[in-house]
Formats: sequence, structure tokens, C-alpha cells
Amino acid sequence: MKISTMLMVASGLALAAVAMFAPDAVAAVFAFLHPAHAGHGAIIASAAAAAIDPEELKKAISPVMTAFEEFKVTNDSRLKEIEKKGSADVVTKEKLERIEGTLSQYEALNQKVTFAEQQAKAAKEVADRVETALARIPNDNRARKDGAEAKALFNNWCKAVVRAHALGIVNLSADEQKVLADVSNEAKALGVSTDTTGGYLAPTEYVAEIIKAITLSSPARSLVRVRNTANKAIQIPKRTAQFAARRVTEQGTKTETTGLTYGLEELTAPEGYALIDISNQMLEDSAFDMEAEINMEASEQFAVKEGAEFVSGTGIGEMEGILTNGSVAETVSGTAATIADANGQADGLLTLKYSIKTGYARNATWIMNRTTMGSVRKLKDGQKNYIWMPGIQNGQPNTIDGDPYAEFPDMPSEGAGLYPIAYGDFRRAYTMVDRIVMEMLRDPYTQATAGNIRFIFRKRWGGRVTLAEAIRKLKCST
Repeated sequence: MKISTMLMVASGLALAAVAMFAPDAVAAVFAFLHPAHAGHGAIIASAAAAAIDPEELKKAISPVMTAFEEFKVTNDSRLKEIEKKGSADVVTKEKLERIEGTLSQYEALNQKVTFAEQQAKAAKEVADRVETALARIPNDNRARKDGAEAKALFNNWCKAVVRAHALGIVNLSADEQKVLADVSNEAKALGVSTDTTGGYLAPTEYVAEIIKAITLSSPARSLVRVRNTANKAIQIPKRTAQFAARRVTEQGTKTETTGLTYGLEELTAPEGYALIDISNQMLEDSAFDMEAEINMEASEQFAVKEGAEFVSGTGIGEMEGILTNGSVAETVSGTAATIADANGQADGLLTLKYSIKTGYARNATWIMNRTTMGSVRKLKDGQKNYIWMPGIQNGQPNTIDGDPYAEFPDMPSEGAGLYPIAYGDFRRAYTMVDRIVMEMLRDPYTQATAGNIRFIFRKRWGGRVTLAEAIRKLKCST
């Protein structure tokens, strides 16, 4: 067997290994390279279906339910220790924290169940899978080992070939034996640890991927009503008062039932922007598509701005926040600085829930940040039942007293005079308006003398509370 033949066989085995260990990668690359078999619509549809993996959901049921049962037992022990000794044991606290960590691991899955994945996000997920699959295909740089590992691997290979030749398994010609000996001796003299003896010939691998921390934003758009317009603002008629029906005797005189009045809610679309200067050489020489990169960054930051304004916007030149609107009613928690009442129970939350009309409660959602969510998980009602319940075993979102919840990083944490939780039918209560979704202006002139190109991103959108009675907020106060 010739050395070239051996290399061909090894290459075939390597490809077989890639297919064996990454079949999904092969399938993704195949779909990407053969649009006739997997068109854009099919890619988006499959990504949407993959957003909530049934197998992932099935695997999560047992650990979530087990952790929840352990959580209840451990938290009950903590409460008894506090009642008996004034404080909980350190061991109990640590155990409870570990269990809460387990439950928190599945919170992302719960949020997926709560909100349907948008097509744009699904398409991005497919694109990421294809990119990952392509990255798995080995090339010379990726396959190269470095340092002592590479030298040892090569020497072992040489020894294996020599031994195979000695045993008669491989028949090497005289020329091949000489080449093998020369290369083996050269490998002993050269090494990648020193530049001049081989280091220059073994460059490091540059990974074309930017490490990014998670950017948190509140998913307001998925809860509220969104309208598009081609005008500077929209006006929505609103009933502001009603008449009352009356009784009349058989021949009594009927008088006018007054009181029915209407008004207009006007929503404007003020402008937001992002401005980035990039040098011409950066655009020309970067290993990344910088235009696409900053476009994605701008979209992300507009979403961050939108979520923050939905919670606490002033309404002047920006969206109006649900916590700053003076017409949104409030319920006090019962203690000065926490969401629990004086007895450590959830009476404040339950009072909040049953303070809005039944019609709004049918489509109501709780919103809070992750820290507050951990506090809610420990609360019980007056009958000593936990108000947080996992719904994953039925393929449903987890609930707080039977209603779904959403994680809003922009909501404040517990604290005196703060509003850590809001509840209600946000689709009825809040309206957003989009005038310009997002546009990019590429300006090569303004910064030309500095060698830069200016990118200006702009978006026109707004929002405000249009039916305040449909939602309510919880205040940490007695």
C-alpha cells in the first residue's frame, strides 16, 4: 500500500467520522447548498418548528417536576426554621439556592413556550446552524495541531508506518523509505515553539466569530398591540363615559339617558437613531461584514431602548411607560420593601390580580425581572399553596396563580416605593405605532477627509397606555 493510498483512506475515514458525529451539520449544509430541496420558506418553517424542540420539552419535564417538589420541601423547612429560630440554617439556604438554580436553567425554555418565536429569529437560527455546520468542515488550518502535540502525533505516525513496513503490512519503495526517514529526522530538528525553526510555518488559527455577552431587553412588542402607519401619527377613537339604563312605569315619561361620550387617543412616532463611523480600511480589510454587523447591533439596541421605554418612558419625545402613566392603578404589597405581605404570603399579588375586571384577566400576563421571579417562586397563598406552578409537563408555560408570566429585565427589583410587578391584558392596555421600522443611511462624504464612512440608523416609533384599567401594578409599600 502506497503512502498516498493510505492518506486517501484516512481522508475517507475522517469524512465518515464527520458525518457520524454531526449528521445535523451535514443536513444543514445540504439544505443550504441545495435550495431546490429546501427553499427559503421551508428553512424558516423548519426553524420555527425547531424553536421549541418536543424532545427538549419532554426531557425537561422530569428534572423540572423533581426540582419543584424538592423546592417545596426545602423551602417549607426554611420557613419552619425561621419561625422556630429566627433564621434558616446555612445548609438549608445553600440547598434551596442549588434547587433554584436548577429551576432557573429551564426558564429560557419556559419563555419559549410562553411566546411564539418570530420568523426573523427562526431564520437567524437556521443561518447560525448552517454557519456552524460549515465551520465543522475541517481545513488545513483547523486540522493542524500545534506545539509538542503536533510533533508527537507526527512521530507516532511515522513509527506506525515503519512498523507496518517491518511486519510486511505495508510495502514501501526505497524512495518512500528514504523520504519517510528524511521527514522523520527533520521533524526532530524543527519545532513550532521557535519562530525560526518552524513557528512561522505554523500560524495560529483566527476564529471568525465575535464573543458577545447577552444583551438584555424586555419583550414588550410580543405583548402589546402594534399598528403600522404611513402618517406622522395615529388617532384612535375611545369611549370615555357611558349612559345608564333606567326603568319607567307603564305610562311614564322617558327622559334622555345622557353620559355617553367619546374622545381620541393620539399616538405619535418620534425618531430614534444610532450613528457609527467606520474607517474605509476597516470596511475593506475586516474579516467580518462590518455593515451587516453594525446593522445587527443597531437593531438590538433599538429593541433595548424600546423595552426600557415601555416600562419607564416619559412619553415626551419617546414612548410612555406603564409605570409612569398616572392612570395605571396600583396595589400595595403589604410590606415596606418586598412583594410579600407581613405574613410572608402572596396576599398583595392576589389582591392585585383580582382588582382588575374579569374580561381583562382572561388574557392577563404577569411581568417582572428575574430577581423578582425568584422571590415569587417562594410565595404561598392563604391555604399554604405555592402560587408558582410549573406547566411544562403539559406543554404549557409556567404560571403564577394560573396566569403566564414574562421576564422583563427593565422592571425594577423589590424596594421601598418601587413597582417590581405589573399584571393585566397588555394587548388591550398598550398600543405601539411603527412609522419607519429601521432604515440605514450610508454617508461616504461627511467624514471623507478623515477616511471614515458614516452609518446613520433611524427609526420612528412610539407607544402609550391607551386603556389603563386593563393593567395594574404592585407597589412595595404597607
